[in-house]
Amino acid sequence: MTVFSDAVARCPLIAILRGVRPDEVVAIGHVLADAGFSMIEVPMNSPEPVKSISLLQEALGEQVLVGAGTVTSVEMVSDVARAGGRLIVMPHADTTVISRAVQEGMICTPGVCTPTEGFAALKAGATALKMFPAEQLGPKVLSAWKSVFPKRTPFIPVGGITPDTMGDYLAAGAAGFGLGSALYKAGRTAEEVAVAARAFMRALP
Repeated sequence: MTVFSDAVARCPLIAILRGVRPDEVVAIGHVLADAGFSMIEVPMNSPEPVKSISLLQEALGEQVLVGAGTVTSVEMVSDVARAGGRLIVMPHADTTVISRAVQEGMICTPGVCTPTEGFAALKAGATALKMFPAEQLGPKVLSAWKSVFPKRTPFIPVGGITPDTMGDYLAAGAAGFGLGSALYKAGRTAEEVAVAARAFMRALP
């Protein structure tokens, strides 16, 4: 938890590089780190994701928490661990996947859409809860959840987050955000990502 808490304290934004290729991932990782990002995930449905994770970990692992998103099986967890990744982000709350991540000593942020999923994920060892899809849930749901979950539970809204929408979630108690296509989408250059990254950083309080 300390590693994750430290990363969030430095920058509460997780860069989601869905569709990134190994030949471009390090350059994009560098501009994100330069902008102040402390967490980067490569979704497992990207081209050669394990290779990209390994390259990012080698280049930036000492300053950035590197891992995988869209992790849906225990086998994927093991693949990411072997690549040196330390962060597992999931679209769902499969407790067997969460447990494997915990066994590997990894930070795990499963996707939850109901309190039932959230409490089960915490019981299985989740480090934080990814509110997904955030567009469906919204700040009012987050505020309601904050009243019943353990006080120190970190909630990370993901899905449709832009610089303009972060404020309401932060006011409701969000610990951070996962940033997708508003930050990076396949084909976007490192320079374009740098511009988007700076816009998100400026939107933080």
